[in-house]
Amino acid sequence: QVQLIESGGGLVQAGGSLRLSCVASGRTFDFYTMAWFRQAPGKEREFVTVISRIGGSTWYVDSVKGRFTISRDNAKNTVYLQMNSLKPEDTAVYYCAGRNTVYSSLEYYTRPADFNSWGQGTQVAVSS
Repeated sequence: QVQLIESGGGLVQAGGSLRLSCVASGRTFDFYTMAWFRQAPGKEREFVTVISRIGGSTWYVDSVKGRFTISRDNAKNTVYLQMNSLKPEDTAVYYCAGRNTVYSSLEYYTRPADFNSWGQGTQVAVSS
């Protein structure tokens, strides 16, 4: 498993932008399908987006399509989440997650239980 550390959260006004980063330890980052989840107070952890090992495929939850963009730089062991046009309902702790899929033909995973590497989370708060 890789160790994951998120950064980039903060407080922003509605309509603003933030860029989250997640740095992974180890030399096998490109074996991992990477995802972002979020969890608001009193709610279950929610899938936001996922990116394939080499970044060729991405998937998003409908509520963030057109506003959020996931990307990765395998040379830097880093996955990013660019969040634009933020809304108060985007307020949550955002978690980076990884799953080793190098021996799998499937990379479309959206459930928290599908991932076995997690960061500690970074808080995003959007004021109205």
